[in-house]
Amino acid sequence: QAQLVESGGGLVQPGGSLRLSCTITGLYVDYYDIGWFRQAPGKEREGVACIEYMDGTIHYADSAKGRFTISKDKGTIFLQMTSLKPEDTAVYYCVAESSPMTMQTFMGREVRPSSLKHWGQGTQVTVSS
Repeated sequence: QAQLVESGGGLVQPGGSLRLSCTITGLYVDYYDIGWFRQAPGKEREGVACIEYMDGTIHYADSAKGRFTISKDKGTIFLQMTSLKPEDTAVYYCVAESSPMTMQTFMGREVRPSSLKHWGQGTQVTVSS
């Protein structure tokens, strides 16, 4: 059974940085697109960043470009977030999807949880002074 466990969330001041981690077990990560999604208060979930498993192409939402960096090391994925803004406040989810070229279509767009296969439980990121 697949398990995705996020960590690294917390409270940070505007302009600060955080590094999120997600440990994935129970599935062969090399055959899944993996990524980060977030849900801000009162909003739907949206895609932030993802890595395609077929060729390693990385996609970012416009809101994340230049500030966030996604990376992968075997069964763990990371999201390095810099220059954080209050509007980055959200629950951040680690996600894995076996259907190629699906996750990237949700970068910067709303997504229903049922649209993607495996979700973690989420980690809270709060950007506030």
